[in-house]
Amino acid sequence: MFFRLKNTFPVRYTWVVLVLLGMSCNSLLKDHSDQEPIARVGELYLYKDDIAPLFTENMSKADSISFVTDYINNWASKQLLLSKAKINLSEEKLAEFDALVKTYRTDLYTRAYKEALVQQGSDTVISQSQLESFYEKEKENFKLKEKLISLRFIHLPPQFMDKETVADKLKSFKEADIEYLDSIGVQFKKLNFNDSIWVSASRVQEEIPPLTLENQDRYLKKSQFFELQDSLGVYLAKITGVLDVNDIAPLSYIEPSIRQVLLNRRKLDYIRKLETEIIDEAIKEKEFEVYAQDK
Repeated sequence: MFFRLKNTFPVRYTWVVLVLLGMSCNSLLKDHSDQEPIARVGELYLYKDDIAPLFTENMSKADSISFVTDYINNWASKQLLLSKAKINLSEEKLAEFDALVKTYRTDLYTRAYKEALVQQGSDTVISQSQLESFYEKEKENFKLKEKLISLRFIHLPPQFMDKETVADKLKSFKEADIEYLDSIGVQFKKLNFNDSIWVSASRVQEEIPPLTLENQDRYLKKSQFFELQDSLGVYLAKITGVLDVNDIAPLSYIEPSIRQVLLNRRKLDYIRKLETEIIDEAIKEKEFEVYAQDK
């Protein structure tokens, strides 16, 4: 088959990332008492164990030295910038960035945890009946923005000798014709015999360069057979179906999109249920309380 469906951090967060990066090398509780540091910035030290996991087996000695040098310089630059930031930024700014760091850290952990729970517990199977039901309900929202074509197609090399026979077989396309075309298919440059698949008109034009935006209305008509040629060979095509702009997209064409929509909805429902259950359990276990507020 040769036709396939085609389917900056804001400025205020820059310092947040800087702070997080600065924390990353020194927030792990490791015992380095028996190690010689490889770099120091103020009271902060970088040790060999900190960078050992970053090496790969295929690194040469020269690559390793270059990597260590770059890493140390980057680490030092971040620590020095962080130090300067803490000195030169106002207390209000530091407090704001500390709050952003806490929020980012919380969001990062909770998002990762929820994703893990969703992968473990959420049903990812979408049945055909569910796809069809959603499609029927939302059909009017699936109007095409581009013409779709279903077709049979063969691209022959320039010197192919029996073009007329191939063209006749492609038009007729009875069982014996299909068997014949399959038997000599290795001689074709490209082919597509699955005329139940819908593809965009632009995708057809990519496969058939002599077919252009200007002449497509002449050739891309239902039941039309056409032959076009260029320096790359001869293009034979039998159009079996046409859907125009604003027609309802067939289910087979938008099924991947519908499947993703249903999965996303199911994921959100699962997360909402999970969050409710977590709160309910915490209340039951007296781990979570809301105190009355004075009016």
